[in-house]
Amino acid sequence: MKYILLPILIACSLATYAQNASIIKLPQLQQMMAQKADHIKVINFWATWCAPCVKEIPLFEKLGQERPDVKITLVSMDLDLDPNPEKVYRFIARKKLQSEVVILDEKDPNIYINQIDKNWSGAIPATLIINSRTGKRKFVEKELHEGELEKLIAELE
Repeated sequence: MKYILLPILIACSLATYAQNASIIKLPQLQQMMAQKADHIKVINFWATWCAPCVKEIPLFEKLGQERPDVKITLVSMDLDLDPNPEKVYRFIARKKLQSEVVILDEKDPNIYINQIDKNWSGAIPATLIINSRTGKRKFVEKELHEGELEKLIAELE
């Protein structure tokens, strides 16, 4: 009996935990980016199928725990290729992500990438850092390594 219940309990706990990711459209993302705040916003664009993206996620998680004055949002681009968000939900649960995760539900990158940042080719990982108090923002289109994220934030403070 316990062999039957254990997988069910694990599946239920993963499903409950995975409810943290909401599916959004471009206007909602733009609103998040434009919203005034007392904190620095770090918005990372990633996907579960992107190895460099997955590799850098612990940097964002660590920063989110160490700097309560920085708001981390991880924007999953997975729906671009696969209309099923379950893969993202399972990833969030497996990695026990604490950062806010949203799933961008847009199909045509040629329409939305320039609306996020004019310098973006559409490659991921990509990170947008916004200081809405000063109006400064920085966009980087590469995998970030230990210490780089902190330096980028310091440039905007």
